[in-house]
Amino acid sequence: MKKFSGKVVALLMAISLIVGAAGSYAVFGFVQNRNQESTASASAGSAASDKDTAKVKAIHDLIEKEYFRKISSTDLYDGAIKGMIEALNDPFSSYMSTKTASDFNQSLSSSFEGIGAEVQMVGKQVTIVSPIKGTPAEKAGLKPKDVIVKINGKSTEGLDINQAVNKIRGKKGTVVRLVVSRPGTSGNLTFNIKRDTIPIRTVESKMLKQDGQSIGYIAITQFNENTDQEFSKALSKLEGDQMKGLIIDVRGNPGGYLQAVEKIGNLLIPSKKPIVQIEDRAGKKQPFYSTLKKKKSYPIAALIDGGSASASEILAGALHEAGGYPLVGVKSFGKGTVQQGIELSDKSELKLTTDKWLTPDGNWIHKKGIKPTIAVKQPDYFYVAPITVKKGKNLKADETSTVIADAQKMLKAAGQNPGRVDGYFSDQTAQAVKAFQKQKKLPVTGEIDQKTADALQQATLTAIKEQQNDRQLNTALSEIEKEIKK
Repeated sequence: MKKFSGKVVALLMAISLIVGAAGSYAVFGFVQNRNQESTASASAGSAASDKDTAKVKAIHDLIEKEYFRKISSTDLYDGAIKGMIEALNDPFSSYMSTKTASDFNQSLSSSFEGIGAEVQMVGKQVTIVSPIKGTPAEKAGLKPKDVIVKINGKSTEGLDINQAVNKIRGKKGTVVRLVVSRPGTSGNLTFNIKRDTIPIRTVESKMLKQDGQSIGYIAITQFNENTDQEFSKALSKLEGDQMKGLIIDVRGNPGGYLQAVEKIGNLLIPSKKPIVQIEDRAGKKQPFYSTLKKKKSYPIAALIDGGSASASEILAGALHEAGGYPLVGVKSFGKGTVQQGIELSDKSELKLTTDKWLTPDGNWIHKKGIKPTIAVKQPDYFYVAPITVKKGKNLKADETSTVIADAQKMLKAAGQNPGRVDGYFSDQTAQAVKAFQKQKKLPVTGEIDQKTADALQQATLTAIKEQQNDRQLNTALSEIEKEIKK
């Protein structure tokens, strides 16, 4: 088979194959020849499009000269490009400006420059989930549940999570000043943290126990340029620790470098069927096979959900159809197209759908998703949205809303019994709120204000992370145990 290769450069454009819900990169060797053929064909047919090109240029010139106010030539051409992309009616094809392309590519790199802390929005507050071990954030003393109040002297109020992260990140060696509110501490804390290069880890692994059996667990959060190496190390360690079975978790994984999928496939999937097939517009299919000759000696299961997209669907499809392994969870996202990322000379980028990808058995899962072989839904509180309470508009008894329904599910996650989860704020729900507020040392009112809502969200996140509440994982463990005992 032809191997994946590095970026193909043609006509001042870096061409790469994209696989992911938001778009992710990989390159097949055969694409280079096809792109060269396409370039030659485009050159030969350019005369036929001269009239259309001239029309676009004429409209550009008229607007630039006659429009009632001055407008940038660059903005006009960017608008024309975006218009052409919109005409495709394809959510996965897009044009990215230089800065947007840079941010997108960095999201798939193996490192970034910043302080090394995972953050999330809890209510309207930018909150530390966890500092990454060994990073400036950990060394400076940031703790889980710290609320970031200010970044470089400016309030975080009104910022979304992406805006906050962009302000915290910065060039290696520079300093960011964070003002933090810490639960249980009076007054705010100030941290001056020197930014550094932070490695992005996309693989988490551990050994789980099921009735005395050691079962390996590997979660892949996305497929970046180092994911296959991380996975290989994790797998080797688990095998060295004598695991009897393996669970691969790609829930919430939006995709990434297809090259990483191929290399991981070489470690797990026997070569009788392809890992994936790429089909071009003419219907020509190119299969890509694993180099693994024999099936693993231990059972494997994979976890999928609605956030498992494209590259993670390729892996899941290969594990099931080529490996014969069960898939546990709910139906995956359903993205079966391939894009090429084309970097232009000014570093802007065109992301264009050029191919389909098919499963080992030739199935096209686009807009359909991959169905699990064992369907398992998580508890309701896994799917609730964060609660925002308007000032002076507390949630209280005798009211009904979908927000109250989410709060009732959160109360169940926190170990309280609201009596119902249909959105009606009953007396029993009020009693559950009071019990929760007393437990968290909040004013005991029986009404849900923003502080109570934030505490409920934090309690829900804690419950979600506890293994005993993960129905999908526990089902996979049971399936592995059955296979071990056969």
